[in-house]
Amino acid sequence: MLSFFFDSWWPGMLVWSLLYVSDYVLTLKCARLYAAQKTIRFEGSYELTPYFQRDIDSLRAVSPRFLFALLLTLGMLGFLWLLNGQSSAPFLWQFILGCLICVQLALHTRHLRNLFLFRSINSTTFVQGRVEYSRTLSLRMSSWECFVFSGFFLVLFAFTQSWFILGGVVQCFVMGIKHRRLASRFQTRIAGPVQSPEQT
Repeated sequence: MLSFFFDSWWPGMLVWSLLYVSDYVLTLKCARLYAAQKTIRFEGSYELTPYFQRDIDSLRAVSPRFLFALLLTLGMLGFLWLLNGQSSAPFLWQFILGCLICVQLALHTRHLRNLFLFRSINSTTFVQGRVEYSRTLSLRMSSWECFVFSGFFLVLFAFTQSWFILGGVVQCFVMGIKHRRLASRFQTRIAGPVQSPEQT
């Protein structure tokens, strides 16, 4: 089964494409449910990735940015497959697929949790009151969630020695670092420049 998944170009690209499309669809669905409730509010955009914020904020079903990113990544994967077939390092294909697919699995966990949460808020009285999350906190929470998934995948890698799983370890960790830096940058922008005693 695993040899079928890695010995041909199309199974991995198909799985990643389906997950990538599902990621956008679920983000859009959760954004609509989020907009319909007033219990939980996030500072700024519901979408954390700056590249997609405009499309998600406008609830755009067909996003040119998304289609461009999808086609660009598929093109890069196709090129990588050609290189992989000519190299003596076939594990590179497994590693890159792991980077793409495992991080999507982590993101889908977040989407499904938000889907259940916002549906519960909109249709039941299970959640009451009001809570607001600053942008910095949202990004830090996302960062720690990525680090946790990276740790989970690292445990799996210790047992499987799979390059695919190792890709998930690396990509989730990289995304955690990225969101941590975005949080720090946003916090710095909000705080403004620090004045020296001579300036006050």
